[in-house]
Amino acid sequence: WPRKKEASLVGTINSHIQNMITGVEKGFLYKLKIVFSHFPISVKVQDKVVLIENFTGERRARKAKIIGDVKVKVESEDVTVEGINLEDVSQTAANIEQATKVKNKDPRVFLDGLYVYERKEGIE
Repeated sequence: WPRKKEASLVGTINSHIQNMITGVEKGFLYKLKIVFSHFPISVKVQDKVVLIENFTGERRARKAKIIGDVKVKVESEDVTVEGINLEDVSQTAANIEQATKVKNKDPRVFLDGLYVYERKEGIE
């Protein structure tokens, strides 16, 4: 009989295959909201990098890496991350969210950043 580790590995492989099938059929979509209170954040896409400029008034642009074959679009207050590989899409969205993490300040007051607000299957 399979042990616990082998049984869990079978479930993991099954999930990865299901995600691959869903990705090819429908695709995956993550939407992020640009939130700021004082300094207007501007987001640009250059090659395989998302540039977040004027974050809390910083002079240098923060960078978030785009993983794999993922498309990133910026429309006014929304950033759309879409692709066929769930791991690449979710990691790219996480990179963008982590790039705008506020450090050494009260997170209840300084709510500026980019936040994931919608995840779904199917590319618009």
